[in-house]
Amino acid sequence: MIDLSDPATYRNDWGGPHLIGVLAVHALPGILALAAMVWRVRRVRRRATASSDSPVVSPAARGK
Repeated sequence: MIDLSDPATYRNDWGGPHLIGVLAVHALPGILALAAMVWRVRRVRRRATASSDSPVVSPAARGK
């Protein structure tokens, strides 16, 4: 547990001795993973929406 007002609690942690470094090392991978998942879900949904918007033509309507 780190105390944001006491640098001695996070000085020797990975990313230390500054609080921003500690938070970047511990939280940034999770934030990047979340952003990648959101990006992927939105991309898949956009493709599904785009393919469902295209007209479906039956072979009989195409003259076959």
